[in-house]
Amino acid sequence: MDSAIPQEILDALTDIEMPRLRADEAIPEMLEVAGLTLPVYRTGCLVVGSGAAGLRAAVELKRRGGEVIVASQSAWGGTSACSGSDKQTLHTANTADHGDDFQAMARAIRAGGAMDEDTAYIEAVGSPRMMASLQYLGLPLPQDRFGATLRYKTDHDETGRATSCGPRTSRLMVKVLAEEALRLHVPIFNHTTVVQLLTEGEGDDRRTTGALAFRKSDRNEVNPYGLVLFAAPNVVLAAGGPGELYRDSVYPNGCFGTLGLALEAGIELVNLTESQFGIGTRREGFPWNLSGTYVQSLPHIYSVDAEGREHHFLAQYYRTTQELASNVFRKGYQWPFHATRMLDFASSLVDLAIWRESAGGRRVFMDFNRNPLPVPGDQPFDLTRLDEDVRTYLGTAGADQELPIDRLRHMNPLAIELYRRYKVDIAAAPLEFAVNNQHMNGGIAVDPWGRSNLRGVYAAGEAAGTHGVTRPGGSALNAGQVFGTRVGEHIGASRTAHAPDAVGSEALTAAVTDLLARLNTDSAHSVKSVRDEVQARMSDHAGMICNGEDVAEALAAARQLNRSLRSGGIAPERAGDGGRAIQWQQMALASEAVLAALDQYISQGGGSRGARAICSDEGEAIPMARDTDLGAFRFKTERDIDKQTQILVRLEGEDLKIDNRENRSFDESARAFFERDWPDWLTGRIFDLDAKGLRE
Repeated sequence: MDSAIPQEILDALTDIEMPRLRADEAIPEMLEVAGLTLPVYRTGCLVVGSGAAGLRAAVELKRRGGEVIVASQSAWGGTSACSGSDKQTLHTANTADHGDDFQAMARAIRAGGAMDEDTAYIEAVGSPRMMASLQYLGLPLPQDRFGATLRYKTDHDETGRATSCGPRTSRLMVKVLAEEALRLHVPIFNHTTVVQLLTEGEGDDRRTTGALAFRKSDRNEVNPYGLVLFAAPNVVLAAGGPGELYRDSVYPNGCFGTLGLALEAGIELVNLTESQFGIGTRREGFPWNLSGTYVQSLPHIYSVDAEGREHHFLAQYYRTTQELASNVFRKGYQWPFHATRMLDFASSLVDLAIWRESAGGRRVFMDFNRNPLPVPGDQPFDLTRLDEDVRTYLGTAGADQELPIDRLRHMNPLAIELYRRYKVDIAAAPLEFAVNNQHMNGGIAVDPWGRSNLRGVYAAGEAAGTHGVTRPGGSALNAGQVFGTRVGEHIGASRTAHAPDAVGSEALTAAVTDLLARLNTDSAHSVKSVRDEVQARMSDHAGMICNGEDVAEALAAARQLNRSLRSGGIAPERAGDGGRAIQWQQMALASEAVLAALDQYISQGGGSRGARAICSDEGEAIPMARDTDLGAFRFKTERDIDKQTQILVRLEGEDLKIDNRENRSFDESARAFFERDWPDWLTGRIFDLDAKGLRE
């Protein structure tokens, strides 16, 4: 990349100005419920979350004539709008050279196992349409002079299906989708925290009737929490993942997701054992993934102890300077931690080393003004002494500059510019970082149209558990767009996206009463105490390094916390924090669900895969290092049989129930035939509108 790019171009790709929301146009009805006067907003569909997936669902439904409202805790403040990396990746079918093979792409997407085969194919075949529609809306994906999209390799991607607008790809996606939503006059309710789904009916006929939320602008003397009712026959959960679940996290602050809310409504969750962990700067400062060119520029990585002494700790792990530097480089496209990459002196040994330094109380830094120091007794660092794949990449990129900062400036000046926007100058001072939780691959279990097991409730984006154990980098953005589109299409085809005529029932009164009872100012549990307990437990006992005994003990403690919260409630810090208090109560439930699924997986003999190393004295694999003993990290390897199934979690009464189910299959030999299959499209049979849920 030419580092002489004009400043105004760099500014346009880093300082993304978001559209201004319109003033509230909706005039609510008022309804007396449980001693409160509740504002009531009627709509055909409530979309929870204003990120890329939620906005896509809202736009697609609105285009099909549906009535829709978007409720956002903080518009343009979630993961889509505020997260990224050196060149944030969008993973789609290759549209250059010989094109792509959708079946091969689907196999690559689900290669890690525990993923439905039909979902993988849907994401693959839907990606060109998704990408083209974003380009139509103005997303500036880079092209060559012939119109082909520029591509590169990313995590779990050996073909090179990745593309990027720079460090802010997902924010740019949110921007163009938000502009389209506003053009279509989709109401976006900001500072609105949805906390409970409402339902009616029993068994397979049970369905949603809307949701309760806390809304800042609706607080008053007779409704101090600002509780409001959204009456809607359809709800799309698209509020992202449980970013607050871990203390050590690269999520933006305040990202809660809706896993606890979904569990309370009887919705099944899937693959909660599967997350991603990787190196990045924490949210205490500026949370950002340090993948791609940040590490491919080959900065010196070191730690500092409490006395201020530097430690060249990676030299304890790798046998030669060449091996050390080459694996630091590979973190660029092997960014997420993977247990098997701790073996054979591969790239996740870097993650383990950093994790151990942090666990030992040392702070870890990247210095872009120093090349990697040599391994003691070996030759010094030299760009000509690197593994062939690394040397070839840097040579092709023209990154032969003397210092890392100059190589980074040459390959990707936006990576430097982005940190400067947050008053961090990596050209002038070392950058502190750590291994953090970054993404949950699991979530709400959905069918091929994004439906949950609760009628009328859909999920898209990180809220939906559509991913398996691993996924190609950037495929989550693609999945959110593909399933956001399919959700909008499906609700539109159902012809149910119109505001209900009647609201209010005994069930509504019971729901409001229950919700208010949870907010107990006399509770022994404050928001801070619950947050500190949940985050410490998850980071210390259910992160990328864990073992069966620790997980079982953590699960027992999580169960005890939830029993106490059910009986005594949670104390909001002030009336305006009712929504935040309920979110932390629900996060405690989500934490128990993750631990319950993980405990079940380990107790059934499950081994290390994806994001977690399951350490055990009976493990078959031991990471090796140059001169430090890693016997404590002996781990169990994954069983092939576990790739064929997924773990489901649901709440029955006060107990979490765990089931396994086989991955849904996809017949690669089946072929569409126009005259035979066109009627299914014309009549809407492709939408399978009569299905009652995931279990049928």
